[in-house]
Amino acid sequence: MPRRLWAIMTLMVSLAIASLDVTMANVALPAIAADLNIAPRLVVWVMIAYSVTILVTLLPLSALAERVGFRRMFVVGITLFMFWAVAVAFSNSFTMLLTARVIQAIGTSMLMCLFGGLVRNIYPSRQLGFGVSLNALMVSVMAVLGPTIGAFIIEWSSWHWMFLMYVPLCLATYFGVRFLPDVPRTVRPFDWLACVLSALAFGLFVIGLDMLVSSVLWAVIFLVVAGVSAWLLYRHSREQEAPVVPLDLLRIKPVAFAVGASATLFAAHMAAFVALPFYLINIMQYSYAHVGVLMGGWAIGSAIMAPVAGYLSDRFQVAILCIIGAGLAAVGMFWIVLLPSGTSLFWGWVPMLVGGLGFGFFQSPNNRALLSGAPRRRSGAAGGLQATTRVFGQSVGTALAALSFHFGGPVGATVALAVGVVLALGAVGINVARYFSRAPDLSL
Repeated sequence: MPRRLWAIMTLMVSLAIASLDVTMANVALPAIAADLNIAPRLVVWVMIAYSVTILVTLLPLSALAERVGFRRMFVVGITLFMFWAVAVAFSNSFTMLLTARVIQAIGTSMLMCLFGGLVRNIYPSRQLGFGVSLNALMVSVMAVLGPTIGAFIIEWSSWHWMFLMYVPLCLATYFGVRFLPDVPRTVRPFDWLACVLSALAFGLFVIGLDMLVSSVLWAVIFLVVAGVSAWLLYRHSREQEAPVVPLDLLRIKPVAFAVGASATLFAAHMAAFVALPFYLINIMQYSYAHVGVLMGGWAIGSAIMAPVAGYLSDRFQVAILCIIGAGLAAVGMFWIVLLPSGTSLFWGWVPMLVGGLGFGFFQSPNNRALLSGAPRRRSGAAGGLQATTRVFGQSVGTALAALSFHFGGPVGATVALAVGVVLALGAVGINVARYFSRAPDLSL
């Protein structure tokens, strides 16, 4: 202190930038499509390309950050994000918009791959749970504020300002770069082959799942290529000391359990959130305004519980806390399915709050276990693994929701919510196995 305080402030601002960009851009899609005369089926690819780019670059960039240094990666990432956000704002065609958005996603990925490692090196071990919970709190708050801020910007001006507003925020982070921790670099050569195989495995798997609805043949081809790439990547990386895809960390039982539980619950969360607007409007007969209030209850619950869970994660076994959290998330989603049509707004809001409380209760202790289970010299890889697991889980959840809508027909939203419940119970099962395993709880 006070260097730690300035480092925390810089981290929070950059985290807010990355979180806002994900939540606000969805709101802008209809306005962008109308302004640039882009078909809705095409404008959706602005978000798909953004998400896939982040997913396939997180692990390679986290490995690169360990070699070039966290500060240098941070500066390049925030600069890339800022300049290409401006390019998005001034785009006048779909091609220019998509290109700018993809390059901006690389800047976002450069930041996201650092967040976990920065937390690991900013806070002392006894305060790591607090640091993780503070990150989760910021993400939850931005999830609540992002759509609202985006809607007001479009209402009062135009969608262009939604991206131009990042410029002063990005400039502010430059003043805090010198306070960020000095993380020792690795001198190992960069593995370009692993990067290519990693991109093929993650990217084609997610795209293949998405295409199962529209083009089964291409979907199967993509999934097969993804599987072969994953196998080759494993064969190539299994004997390396610090591979691009951190197989060495996955051999640490607490880390492996945390990754599995995180991917499963984030998939459950995204499957439910894709289905909820359709379910609440078409089946529960709520208005759009009511849907905003109801879904805000989930984010509020997560924001309330994140600091509480962070405090408890420094004192209690992580498996117990995660069982409670994932269990509450499953209860909240199942409760929503059981509600009859015409339920009052209050009783519709309560299960959403319960689900959010469970999700917030799960995140902090699970992320703390993942970060503290990895050696400090591999904190960059652990942070990249944490972010990749989250984005991968969300991508799989979105694809499973799309499949539920396709095969479920009129009850597709209900099927997607049921899938979310099953996945959340899967996260409970993983944590039950974690509790009964002999793996040490390195988070305590």
